[in-house]
Amino acid sequence: MIEVVAELSRGPVFLAGEALECVVTVTNPLPPTATSASSEALAWASAQIHCQFHASESRVALPPPDSSQPDVQPESQTVFLPHRGERGQCILSTPPKILFCDLRLEPGESKSYSYSEVLPIEGPPSFRGQSVKYVYKLTIGCQRVNSPITLLRVPLRVLVLTGLQDVRFPQDMAVAPSSPFLEEDEGGKKDSWLAELAGERLMAATSCRSLHLYNISDGRGKVGTFGIFKSVYRLGEDVVGTLNLGEGTVACLQFSVSLQTEERVQPEYQRRRGAGGAPAVSHVTHARHQESCLHTTRTSFSLPIPLSSTPGFCTAVVSLKWRLHFEFVTSREPGLVLLPPMEQPEPATWTGPEQVPVDTFSWDLPIKVLPTSPTLASYAAPGPSTSTITI
Repeated sequence: MIEVVAELSRGPVFLAGEALECVVTVTNPLPPTATSASSEALAWASAQIHCQFHASESRVALPPPDSSQPDVQPESQTVFLPHRGERGQCILSTPPKILFCDLRLEPGESKSYSYSEVLPIEGPPSFRGQSVKYVYKLTIGCQRVNSPITLLRVPLRVLVLTGLQDVRFPQDMAVAPSSPFLEEDEGGKKDSWLAELAGERLMAATSCRSLHLYNISDGRGKVGTFGIFKSVYRLGEDVVGTLNLGEGTVACLQFSVSLQTEERVQPEYQRRRGAGGAPAVSHVTHARHQESCLHTTRTSFSLPIPLSSTPGFCTAVVSLKWRLHFEFVTSREPGLVLLPPMEQPEPATWTGPEQVPVDTFSWDLPIKVLPTSPTLASYAAPGPSTSTITI
């Protein structure tokens, strides 16, 4: 029996373009009650990163697969196919790397191997929606002699920051003189530079504050004014807004605001409703605030953006956008007053009206949500960084 353990050194969340580092440890465990044990051998082990794409058949109409390029021996159990047995299509993969060949371990012996690979910058982000799913995994394949391949899969979460695709590593940094007494990893230097650049771009895009005011009105007049200080956010931030109802001419009885994502299938991949297809647009609510606001002149709300959610993105099949969805309940009666009289000649019991004729309307305000630091996302929403399999 051989135990294979794969451990991600920095958690399971990465930014596209960063280098993933994984330590693979192979052990021939010695049972404590065993009186004798023998050596174990593995023919080889290889590792590869891949992205699986799966689409809902009721929502997405995909073209038929290209039969002119069949998969390489898909039924063979001796060919390393990281996506074997996975749902959907493999749309992105890195070149496989061999970790070792002809490994023999004595009882109680273990050996560790390092795997490093740059996550493709042109791929989609990790996403599990109602119409499509993009799932990243690191797959490690091991094989004994004359035995089927055993696959060990480590789930990953990949964040994509638009605009890094066109960035090139500065040549002056690549050829800068270095100390001969210090060991410098060129890949690590480039990885840290990319992370620093992404952090600077995120900070520059989300730190700008400027008050934006929107007049809210229905067909009978002004309800109030909504104010927000910025429209670009990072994962983990709070969306803070203020609502001024004192300037309105229409009484607002209640309002609610929801932080939502809108997943929309691109027109060329939409399934026709007449053919039994589901709607091409779906919404998911991540946070919600509701308030009864009659006689309220000013109020505010704060909606947190979950670190586990997916920033906005767009691919050939689907797009994801963020928005604030408002719903207002207003009175049809002009000059509505539901307070008791301030002065009465004698004690009396006052009750509000049992019924008030109302109208409802909604309003959507688009916002932009960008990724955050992968380290912060790993700490706030920890996922499995270690996977184990026994051969």
